[in-house]
Amino acid sequence: MSNSIAQTIAPEVKDLGGFEVRRILPHLDRQMVGPFIFVDHIGPAVFAPGHGIDVRPHPHINLATVTYLFEGVIMHRDSLNSVQEIQPGAVNWMTAGRGIVHSERTPEKIRQNEARLHGMQTWIALPQEHEETDPWFCHYAAADIPAWQENGVSIKLIAGKANGYTSPVKTFSPMVYLDVQFSAQSSFRLDDSYTELAVYPLTSGLVVDGISLEPNQMVILTSDRKVEISANQSAHCMIFGGEPVGKRYKWWNFVSSSLERIEQAKSDWKSDKFDRVPLESEFIPLPDQAS
Repeated sequence: MSNSIAQTIAPEVKDLGGFEVRRILPHLDRQMVGPFIFVDHIGPAVFAPGHGIDVRPHPHINLATVTYLFEGVIMHRDSLNSVQEIQPGAVNWMTAGRGIVHSERTPEKIRQNEARLHGMQTWIALPQEHEETDPWFCHYAAADIPAWQENGVSIKLIAGKANGYTSPVKTFSPMVYLDVQFSAQSSFRLDDSYTELAVYPLTSGLVVDGISLEPNQMVILTSDRKVEISANQSAHCMIFGGEPVGKRYKWWNFVSSSLERIEQAKSDWKSDKFDRVPLESEFIPLPDQAS
């Protein structure tokens, strides 16, 4: 193992009905990286005309969801009456706090033709003092996300702070979330120090400390040195992490520092005590068991 690589994680591939996701976190060998407790690599998927994703209304507590797309369109609706179409390069940040319900669907106009979808969805565990904050949703246009180039590398700062830039996306704890695209023979160095940091290569061609990184395999970096990532061809990766927020429990769509709070959320969803998504009658029932 490289001096810069502490751990390598192979995602679990899941079929969500018509498309696949790679479930990067949580993993049997790693629950979190900084505040990131759930990371899905969506697709790339191709849908025939008339088809798309239909994630029915479902609840969350004590976390924030972050949706970021490379390709495709998703329509977000939630129990705050937010209705927002997200397109590539934009950021949807939804803070569940004490409780929120949302749905995610392919817009009807997109279903008229063959549609593609490729992106990332992550959950951010909120610090304990903010877990029960009022829920809110915010959309950030692609043009508002800091983007720059250095050493032949194009970087977008989805959230947090990196190399002198600060994303406008409101966060609750120190973190970083980057979309990094390399040209051949280029390199990127993250100047900021974070206790926990991971690299998820979307393509081949990336090297850390002389070790070639496999596509779709997350590597956890050691925290005692700044790490440089180089590319021997055009390549693409995500970098994410930050400061730990403490132990968290996860059951289905619920994350909390308290097992009792999760049991309460389970009961509330089963008893229809969450607010509903306006104009949506469907919902995902509480499962009998969940990871």
